[in-house]
Amino acid sequence: MPKGPKGEKRPTDAIGLAVMIGKIATGQVDDETPDDGKDPAAKAMGSKGGKARAANLTPEQRSEIAKKAAEKRWARTKDPYFRPLIQPNPFQLSRQI
Repeated sequence: MPKGPKGEKRPTDAIGLAVMIGKIATGQVDDETPDDGKDPAAKAMGSKGGKARAANLTPEQRSEIAKKAAEKRWARTKDPYFRPLIQPNPFQLSRQI
């Protein structure tokens, strides 16, 4: 049986899922999500971490981090077998002056 995003079991067929949704909506079945085991306070602090880090960085540091990230992204495309997802349009006329 498939599991939902929080690990709960859900029916695989459309009719069974519709019946379960109806039962949840009418209150016949509780739609409980299991506890993921994480501390709610830790979750809240984790979501604030990136903003706090960005506030403490100087513009030069942010620029350096961005340059390193761009180099890493472009390093992956140096593969000889790499094919971009968007192919150039062969019917587009190039303007040469």
